[in-house]
Amino acid sequence: MKYMKKVILIAALVVAAMPSMAQGLKYSVNGTYTGEGKKIYLMDQLTEKAIDSMVVAGGKFSFSGTAPKDALLAVRAEGKTWQTPFFNDGTPVAINVNDSTLTGSPMNERLTRYDIESNIPSRAFYEKVSKMTEEQLQAHLEELSEENNKVMTAQIAFANKIFKEERHSLIPLAFAQLYFFDNGIEAYDELVKEQVPFASHPYLKKAKDEIAELLKQNGSPKMDYVGQQFTDLEMADPEGKMHKISELVGSGKWVLVDFWASWCGPCRAEMPNVLDAYNKYHDKGFEVIGVSFDEKKPAWVRAISQLQMPWLQISDLKGWNCAAAPAYKIDAIPDNILIDPQGKIIGRALRGKALQNCLQKIFE
Repeated sequence: MKYMKKVILIAALVVAAMPSMAQGLKYSVNGTYTGEGKKIYLMDQLTEKAIDSMVVAGGKFSFSGTAPKDALLAVRAEGKTWQTPFFNDGTPVAINVNDSTLTGSPMNERLTRYDIESNIPSRAFYEKVSKMTEEQLQAHLEELSEENNKVMTAQIAFANKIFKEERHSLIPLAFAQLYFFDNGIEAYDELVKEQVPFASHPYLKKAKDEIAELLKQNGSPKMDYVGQQFTDLEMADPEGKMHKISELVGSGKWVLVDFWASWCGPCRAEMPNVLDAYNKYHDKGFEVIGVSFDEKKPAWVRAISQLQMPWLQISDLKGWNCAAAPAYKIDAIPDNILIDPQGKIIGRALRGKALQNCLQKIFE
């Protein structure tokens, strides 16, 4: 299991096991690997520490012992970053480290297939980048940046899909970091409130805490805008007419400035939520302005129509060189800011339930 380092900041947090994992359960792991003489590690994903290790002999290795019930474990080979995850559910597992395949309980077999599938885009991208020289990297920096963003978008979309389709199993836990990165740490409270099967699993809280730390450290310059007056932006709408954000701010209006792009999967996935909020609160004084990071006008205009967004849309069609990027320190989308009637930014990166809850407090 490989997390994108650009997205996930690993901060080793040892979280006390909750009741659902207090009971110890025996595990049995058998595996094969062509790396003769190499070490194989059995990892605890909660502590991110090896709980056992052994040297491959005759192309085989094995582990047995006791770990908390439903603990998220993984097998990793020496010198490799890829890990094969599985839950300690009492069913023995057999792992082929060469291709990361696993035989075990139906849940663990599904988890392994999902893990491999979700990382197909990133593995291809990083393999491509690893073969490039420094000169080639610099020459294709903008192209690679856009490609990397698409990889991130695909993995986040996959995580959201898993949380929807596997909500009644433990599998979403393995994708929780990406899920919280996209849906906000507020999504943790929603999962607990819904009492999903993994709500009390300590790894869920760990994932939430890690993303909170990531947003705190890497996103602090962004969050500094909260409580400050907004910075105006002027760009053209699809017809070429110039508009400013300040046209809608004031006069009792609450304005959500939504930073998005037609090629951004998570942006498109979030639009039904924004549209729902717009329909609920527009008559009460809620406005939305879409600021696109597109470069190609036809794709931008087509997406506006496809997603049925009735609010004002503006763009300078400069992609990541969009004027909004330096004005609000935007290095990833979707992103947004919520501006009160006095022009003060009162929220940022409000998505999913977080946006709905915020607007509910304001208008209801």
